Amino acid sequence: MGKAGKGTGSFGKRRNKTHTLCRRCGRRSFHIQKSTCSSCGYPAARIRKYNWSAKAIRRKTTGTGRMRHLRDMPRRAKNGFREGVLAKPRPQNAAA
Repeated sequence: MGKAGKGTGSFGKRRNKTHTLCRRCGRRSFHIQKSTCSSCGYPAARIRKYNWSAKAIRRKTTGTGRMRHLRDMPRRAKNGFREGVLAKPRPQNAAA
């Protein structure tokens, strides 16, 4: 096997998982003994983010996902958040 150091010979003995899947971010970053996610900081209420890592913020920021609710906001705001009303008829210009 080799000498009992930290190198090649010792890697065969490593078989315990320190991290498992996180419920909030879905990454394999949830530390089982600490019960904390190293990626998003779950179970903390605030998402983990640091300004010293601009690239990491860029990967996770608003707009990188589906934005199921926020995607419709500009259009709804333009129409004054009307709901359950027929749209006002727009004037038809005979430009043909």
